[in-house]
Amino acid sequence: MLLLVACGACAPTPEAAESGPPVPGDWRRVFHDEFGGSRLDKARWATCYDWNDRGCTISTNNELEWYQPGQVTVSGGKLTLTAQRRATRGSDGELYPWVSGMISTGRDNWYAEPRETFTYGYFEAAIRIPSQGGMAPEFWMMPASRYTPPEIDIMEFLGTTRTQSMFVHWRNAEGAKRKQRGTFTSAGFPDGYHVFAVLWEKDRLVWYVDGVERFRVTAPERIPHVPMEVILNLAVGLPYTPPSGTDSARMLVDWVRVWQR
Repeated sequence: MLLLVACGACAPTPEAAESGPPVPGDWRRVFHDEFGGSRLDKARWATCYDWNDRGCTISTNNELEWYQPGQVTVSGGKLTLTAQRRATRGSDGELYPWVSGMISTGRDNWYAEPRETFTYGYFEAAIRIPSQGGMAPEFWMMPASRYTPPEIDIMEFLGTTRTQSMFVHWRNAEGAKRKQRGTFTSAGFPDGYHVFAVLWEKDRLVWYVDGVERFRVTAPERIPHVPMEVILNLAVGLPYTPPSGTDSARMLVDWVRVWQR
C-alpha cells in the first residue's frame, strides 16, 4: 500500500500535544512519558534490548551502531537519541563504526523481568526524525518472550526521510516467517514532530500518522496476541551507509503514550 501526498498534507504538529485513540471506547492511559526533568526515567525505560551486555545491537540486520546509554538524553521536555560516528568495540568483539541510542520498556539483561509489557491497545509517540541520510529511526514492539516474530513496526524510516514503513511480522501455519508492509510518503517528516501510532486489537492493526489512518491489517493469522515491549531507537546503516561527511544525527521524542480499554 503506497500513499503519496504533498508536504502540506503532512504538516508538522508544532507542539504535538493532541493525542488519544481515534475510535470510541472507554479508553484509559496506562503508560506515558512526557520526558520532563533532566534524565531518563530508568523505572520506565531500559537503554538496550533484552540481550544487553554492556551495549547491544541487532547483528542479523548488519547495522552499524552499538547502542550505549550515554547516547540517550532528556532535556527541555524532550528525549534525544543521538547517533555519532565513533568506533566502538562491542561486547560481542565486533568493531562498530557508530554509537547510538535507544529506549525500551524491556529488561536490563536477558534474565531480568521487563519493565512494562502490553497486549492490545493504542500506542503513539510524537517524534521528529533526523534529516541525515543513512539513518533508520524506529518505533516498534517486540514480544516479551524476547523472540520475533511476531513483531509490530509502528514507524520505520529505512534509508529515507520521505517514506515511512509500517510492518507486521508473523509465522504462518508451517512456521515460516512472513511480513506485510505499508508505506506512507511525504517530504515533510524531518521538519517537525509527527504523531506515529498503531491501534492493536484482537481483530485488526491500524496505523495512523497525525491522526489519519494510513495502513490496515485484518487477516487473523497476522494479528499478534502476546505481551509486547515498546521500543524507540535510532539505527544506523539500515539498509544504507550514511554518506561521507555525515558524522551525527538526532531522533527527538516529545512524548510516548499507551492506551487500553
